[in-house]
Amino acid sequence: MSYTPQNIAELNVLMLFKSPSGLEGVKIHKTAEAAVISAARHLYEGGFLTQVDGGYLTPLGIQAAEHAHSLYDMLNSGGNE
Repeated sequence: MSYTPQNIAELNVLMLFKSPSGLEGVKIHKTAEAAVISAARHLYEGGFLTQVDGGYLTPLGIQAAEHAHSLYDMLNSGGNE
C-alpha cells in the first residue's frame, strides 16, 4: 500500500494549517495548482475542512492535521528519537 498523489496533495493541504488547533484558517486561491484545489475540495467533501477552498479545520480535520504534523516530524527527525 502506498500514498497516492491525491493523498500527498491532501497531506500537503493539511500541513498548510500551521497549528492544527482549528483556530487558524487557510484560503486556497483559484490560481493555486490544480492538485491543491482538488485536494482541498476532497478534504471538504470528506468533512475535514469547513469550506471547499480551505476555511477552517473541522474536528475530524484537526485530528487529521495533528497526525499529518506528527508524521512529518517523525520522518524529519533524522532518527533522533
